[in-house]
Amino acid sequence: MKLLNSTLAGTLALAGLTAPAFAADCPIKVGVLHSLSGTMAISETTLKDTMLMLIDQQNAKGGVLGCELEAVVVDPASDWPLFAEKARELLTVHDVDVIFGNWTSVSRKSVLPVIEELNGLLFYPVQYEGEESSKNVFYTGAAPNQQAIPATDYFIEELGVEKFALLGTDYVYPRTTNNILASYLKSKGVSNDDIFVNYTPFGHSDWSKIVADVVALGADGKKVGVISTINGDANIGFYKELAAAGISADDIPVVAFSVGEEELSGLDTSNLVGHLAAWNYFQSAEAEANTAFIDAWKTRMGAERVTNDPMEAHYIGFNMWVNAAAAAGSTDVDAVRAAMYGQEFPNLTGGTAVMLPNHHLAKPVLIGEIQADGQFDIISQTSEVPGDAWTDYLPESAVLMSDWKDLGCGMYNTKTKTCVQTLSNY
Repeated sequence: MKLLNSTLAGTLALAGLTAPAFAADCPIKVGVLHSLSGTMAISETTLKDTMLMLIDQQNAKGGVLGCELEAVVVDPASDWPLFAEKARELLTVHDVDVIFGNWTSVSRKSVLPVIEELNGLLFYPVQYEGEESSKNVFYTGAAPNQQAIPATDYFIEELGVEKFALLGTDYVYPRTTNNILASYLKSKGVSNDDIFVNYTPFGHSDWSKIVADVVALGADGKKVGVISTINGDANIGFYKELAAAGISADDIPVVAFSVGEEELSGLDTSNLVGHLAAWNYFQSAEAEANTAFIDAWKTRMGAERVTNDPMEAHYIGFNMWVNAAAAAGSTDVDAVRAAMYGQEFPNLTGGTAVMLPNHHLAKPVLIGEIQADGQFDIISQTSEVPGDAWTDYLPESAVLMSDWKDLGCGMYNTKTKTCVQTLSNY
């Protein structure tokens, strides 16, 4: 961990110079913890490439604290226990100052005890189920109130959906998100009989019966919609089966939380036109910062490569970390954490991301409609919505709040005014 020598800092400040970290402490090591093989490689390899681009761009600007950044890339291979081993390797063998990584919540929860034990710092860039708050994690993807709840509202208010098929991959993110959504739907007057829930393993390929069950849900003439928390390459089989069954977005719309431009680039999208995704960023967003980001990405990776939401989350998180380290004069985890609160950085949709005391960002919510070219037409966009670590729609969570800045607590019970130490689903 690099901490600026106070005497040297004072001398250089008097001279009007920028104080670098000690040369002996260079380079500053940045851990990149993304699956480059296995079922999640379809999504995570792009995030590894994004981090390498961001690190190279920062080095071209002079690095951080006078030091060059060095990427340390490991492959946890879509193996959840291996994520924990690789996180430990990054922190104890490679002595990284920060880690950017993970996609699935099960991988993040595998890593969590390690980074808390070793006081590491993880920037997690993907939408997730909430119901967690660690002082060692900054959650730069969407919480449920920044994706799942607004998407459900869009189904009800704009598309007139009355019955809901909640289809997910069988792990913590889909299960917890669907628990929240089921509770939310019931609060909106939707009955249990109008909610169909189904989980499938990672890499699931035979979707014929599940799609038939979804179709049967609308046998009474009520409008059916699919809310998809299907992750990884299982999406390919799901959308192919929809097309094979002749189901269009007009018949049964799908809104996906884990399908973006990168996933669509591997599909024949001709039969997917009109289906939806909910994110906080789409490549099609019209903003100068986005144009510059896309140009840099395509120049580096090739004209056919696309951008997506988790890439923007890494872009925001990485630049906030750079600015926090500069403000702290250090890459020490505790110093950077303190400097992160209130950090602002322009997002790629024309607004400003703000880091909140609960380690979540304020982000806009976008609904995109799939186009024939694999891009999204943005049909709905909100102003920045503050991320909520604990949902209002589960009783045990509704009384909780997270505030690491002033309260120093990730699970503060607003009724008892005490800091909760454990929660069954944490």
